[in-house]
Amino acid sequence: MAPEPQTSVDTLKQGRILLYPTDTVWGLGCDASNDAALEKIFNLKDRPAEKSVIVLVSDMNMLGRYFKHIPDVVFDLEENSAKPITYILDGAYGISQLALHADGSLGVRIPKHEFCINLIRKFGKAIVSTSANVSGKPTPKNFDTIDPAIINSVDHCVDPFWAKKSTGIPSTIIKIKPNGEFTFIRK
Repeated sequence: MAPEPQTSVDTLKQGRILLYPTDTVWGLGCDASNDAALEKIFNLKDRPAEKSVIVLVSDMNMLGRYFKHIPDVVFDLEENSAKPITYILDGAYGISQLALHADGSLGVRIPKHEFCINLIRKFGKAIVSTSANVSGKPTPKNFDTIDPAIINSVDHCVDPFWAKKSTGIPSTIIKIKPNGEFTFIRK
């Protein structure tokens, strides 16, 4: 068996579904540009397709590959925040339309988690990150609280060893307009 994160990268490249730790909670992930893989996640979560998901990128350079304009406040917040922040930004491209909110915005985060950063860098593209639960059920705070049906339905489950430094606390979510004005969606 190939070592992590290579096995996870291979899973993503094959358009398959990954169960993996992030800096916040365990997530279901796939290639953020792959419509079929996103549909699999929506089916697995029993989640309406019109609900958007967030994506993870490895750094600000990768963030710039998916947005023509990034408000300056994102750079300031990213540099100065100790907490994980998901930014809802307008004008995303290069991502599956299924990942976008109805208004065309996209939630995106740069994880503060070594495993995630390495995974995204090796994969070379944004990955989906949605909580590893059936829609409407509580978000699992750690691997032991993930529904076995979810674990048994994914194509690859990352060893919980790699969950070191996951907080079990969802990220702060901030919607940022192109002019830099922002609103907290979740603190």
